[in-house]
Amino acid sequence: MEIRTNSPRAWLLASRPKTLTGAAVPVLIALSAAWHEAPSDFLWLPAALCLLFALLMQVDANLVNDYFDWADGVDTAERLGPERAVAQGWVTPRAMRWGITLVTLLSAATGLPLVVWGGWKMVWVGLACVVCCFLYTLLFSRRALGDVLVLVFFGLVPVCATYYIQTHALTREVVLLSLASGLVIDCLLLVNNYRDRETDAHVGKVTLVTLIGPRATEVLYLMTGIIAVALTLPSLRTNAVLMLPYLAFHITNWRLMRQIRMGRRLNKVLATTSLAILTFGLSVSALLLL
Repeated sequence: MEIRTNSPRAWLLASRPKTLTGAAVPVLIALSAAWHEAPSDFLWLPAALCLLFALLMQVDANLVNDYFDWADGVDTAERLGPERAVAQGWVTPRAMRWGITLVTLLSAATGLPLVVWGGWKMVWVGLACVVCCFLYTLLFSRRALGDVLVLVFFGLVPVCATYYIQTHALTREVVLLSLASGLVIDCLLLVNNYRDRETDAHVGKVTLVTLIGPRATEVLYLMTGIIAVALTLPSLRTNAVLMLPYLAFHITNWRLMRQIRMGRRLNKVLATTSLAILTFGLSVSALLLL
């Protein structure tokens, strides 16, 4: 189907709505933990702002990645993943630059009011999110540090900051949940880089997968999900047995990943991993609310 340049559909595709699961899950886990701790003190407005800020930052990161991977020649004709907006001509480079500027400003405007509940330290948290939104594509993802950034900015930062805004405290259990969130979401990056390992190596992009190889990546993918579930044990206690459906889903994805191994068919594993992340987030959140 033909996509008109700079049309609403073009921008929708550029925003990569399927990736928004990864932005929402850490915030939902943190909010559920805060509700579990003190439901009568739950703050709805900052909860909504935290979720909106996370979603906008994810869209911003997607737009930045789309533009700079095109500008730096990382997106080539041999790309195996979903098509990108600028490379396909759906969004012009000039429009994309304006889009990045607008979404960055909207993100800042959404996050700034959180200082009312979290104090001025939230400014530094927000600034770090914005800066690393750009540095992920421009530096970290090309130096095998993308997985570290995922652990920090899809785990530690959103979970701990959101929980702190609600409770003005942090607990060991919440920190462990934040690490679990980061690990589960990193599975998405592992599959993405596993699929692109040959084209990444061809253009000189260094990822964790190109460093350790496909076999070790398969083991890492499996263990990442298992460790994530183990990290939920202190918070969920006996309810942790109800995380078994996610674990079965994760193992099924791992087997499919090993079976396909190469090519565009790995996009199916990417999609099912995204669903597994949502399953993890909803399961942990629901169990915390029980």
